[in-house]
Amino acid sequence: MQILRQLDVHPKVREEADILVRTFSGAVGKMFYLSTLKLTIISTIIMGILFLSEVNYYLTPTLSEELFVDTSRDSKLRINLDIIVPAISCDVLSIDAMDTIGEQHLQIEHNIFKRRLDLNGKPIEDPQRTDITDTKARSKTTTKTVESTTEKACGDCYGAAGDIIKCCNTCEDVREAYRLKNWALPALGMIKQCKNDKSVEKMKTAFIQGCQIYGYMEVNRVGGSFHIAPGDSFSVNHVHVHDVKPYTSTQFNMSHRIRHLSFGLNIPGKTNPMDNTNVTAMEGAMMFYHYIKIVPTTYVRADGSTFFTNQFSVTQYGRQVSLFSGESGMPGIFFNYELSPLMVKYTEKAKSFGHFATNTCAIIGGVFTVAGLIDSLLYHSVRAIQKKIELGKYN
Repeated sequence: MQILRQLDVHPKVREEADILVRTFSGAVGKMFYLSTLKLTIISTIIMGILFLSEVNYYLTPTLSEELFVDTSRDSKLRINLDIIVPAISCDVLSIDAMDTIGEQHLQIEHNIFKRRLDLNGKPIEDPQRTDITDTKARSKTTTKTVESTTEKACGDCYGAAGDIIKCCNTCEDVREAYRLKNWALPALGMIKQCKNDKSVEKMKTAFIQGCQIYGYMEVNRVGGSFHIAPGDSFSVNHVHVHDVKPYTSTQFNMSHRIRHLSFGLNIPGKTNPMDNTNVTAMEGAMMFYHYIKIVPTTYVRADGSTFFTNQFSVTQYGRQVSLFSGESGMPGIFFNYELSPLMVKYTEKAKSFGHFATNTCAIIGGVFTVAGLIDSLLYHSVRAIQKKIELGKYN
């Protein structure tokens, strides 16, 4: 008890006697000393909490906001994405992007990874990465191989041979010949070239696996769109189309989960409104539109470092697909984005140490003063009660 009494920041002068007698007034005085000790402890705790709050406020820089016209149109726009389609295999899905100036990027996979998932969402194998330049090289190699073997053998095109494709030595040749004729492709099992083709295996796993598509891509810094849709994508007369044959549009369940979607650098404290968004196809094949408004943003840290990124808002819309009729009527996940002509600039400014020191002194002095007033009130109240007890006037 003696040690605790030494913690009292408001000591009292007591008269010591050679002989101590336990009286009712003495008990009242002892209660007063215990109350004073509690007041000291509570005051210290409050003082510590207010001090830590002031330290946190001092270390948090002030953020100022400016708005001006964005003139950085010559740079690239980075799109970061992580999307899961739980009911369609990676072999069937493709991701494509295009901008408003007409530049199309088909089969964008050079910065995009695909990971096969089972229907429970668990990974089946390691993610696969395919470079777009490698795809083009394989196409050229295949063409040369077909040309070199044309003299030796000429495969049947099943009635679809024409001026462009006269011989079909591979399953892909047959598919391309039928596409050029705008004919429906027969069952792949009936085509000799397709019996050992990988497309047959793709058909078997098309709807018993899921797919995670993640990574980033860089596009021209203008408005545009990108989408994830089933089928092989290609361009016919400058029109972007997807070939979903031999499937029908209603077979595709485009339910998806957007784990992450952002534009530009991911800066701590930046919020992305589409993260962890689940979208469910309630009926048939669905087209899901995500209309995004991007606001270029600049962050200037208190240390002078500058970061360029983007904030965005989104509006979602979905509709059912009844018949396959090109991009306007095919199942898929479509993201249309538009850049604002204005840029927001956030500048961090550190708070002055003088302001911090002044507030700290005010906290310590204020708490100490208030505690002293309360202690003084308690002291004089107890002394008055003790005097009444000694005079026998206290009931």
